[in-house]
Amino acid sequence: MNERPPAVTEADLHAFADDRLLPEDRARVTAWLDDNPEDAALIAAWREQNDGIRALFAPYAVEKAEDGALLRPRGEAHRRVWPRRLAMAAAAAGIFVLGTAAGHYGPPLLSPPELRLTALETLPRQAQSAFVIYASEVRHPVEVGADQEAHLAAWLGKRLGIADLKVPSLQTLGFHLVGGRLLPVNDTPGALFMYEDATGKRITVLIGRNENNDTTSFRFANAGPVETFYWIDGELGYAVTGDIPRDTLRRVAEECYKQFPT
Repeated sequence: MNERPPAVTEADLHAFADDRLLPEDRARVTAWLDDNPEDAALIAAWREQNDGIRALFAPYAVEKAEDGALLRPRGEAHRRVWPRRLAMAAAAAGIFVLGTAAGHYGPPLLSPPELRLTALETLPRQAQSAFVIYASEVRHPVEVGADQEAHLAAWLGKRLGIADLKVPSLQTLGFHLVGGRLLPVNDTPGALFMYEDATGKRITVLIGRNENNDTTSFRFANAGPVETFYWIDGELGYAVTGDIPRDTLRRVAEECYKQFPT
C-alpha cells in the first residue's frame, strides 16, 4: 500500500466509511482508495461491523411516547449529556461509529478532539489489561465474592456514584458470578465484575466514569485472542471482555446493557 499523504488521514477514512464527508472530500478519499486496496478493504470491514452492531441493537430502537420528555433539561449537570436511553435508541438507529477489531478507532460523534482518546482508546485497553491480570488469578481473582453480591453492588455503586447499580446476572448465558473488585479507570474509581462458565472460562465486565464525555458509541476491539465489546453511554463507559467467540461476547454485552441502570 502506498504511504498515505497527510491530506488523507485515518479520520478521513472513518468519516468516509460512515458517509460523513463533504462531496469534495469524498472525491479525494475515493481517488486514494482506488490506488490503495488495503484501505478500501479496511473500510469495507468497518461497514460490515457497523451493520452487525446496528442489527444487534435494532430491537431497542423503539420510539416511546415519553421520549419527548427526555429532551427537557434536568439541571446543569445533565445539559452536556444526552438522555441515556434516547441516545442508545439513536445509536441503534445508526448514528454511532464502529471501530475495527484490528485496533483502529474512529472519532465519536459530538466528541471534542481532546476527549476522543480518553473515551474510545483507553477504555478497551484498560478492560483488556484488567482481564489479563485478574482472570488468570486462581486464589484471589476478586475482592468481594459472589456470596456478598448485595454488598458488592452497594459498595461499587457508591464509589462510582451510581445509586442503583446492579450486578448483571448472566446465568441464562451459562456464566455465574465470581465476584468483583474496585479498580482505577481513567484515574477515577471503576468497577470490575468477573464471571465464569462450567468449563472455567472467565469473562469480565468493567464500568468506568468520565464526566467530560458526552457521546454515545458502540465498538469492538481486540488484543490477540482477547475480545472486548464496549459502549460509551453519557458519563459512563462499559466494557465486556473475554477470550470467547465474538457472537457469545455480543450476547453477554446485550444482556449487560439490558440490566444496567437507565
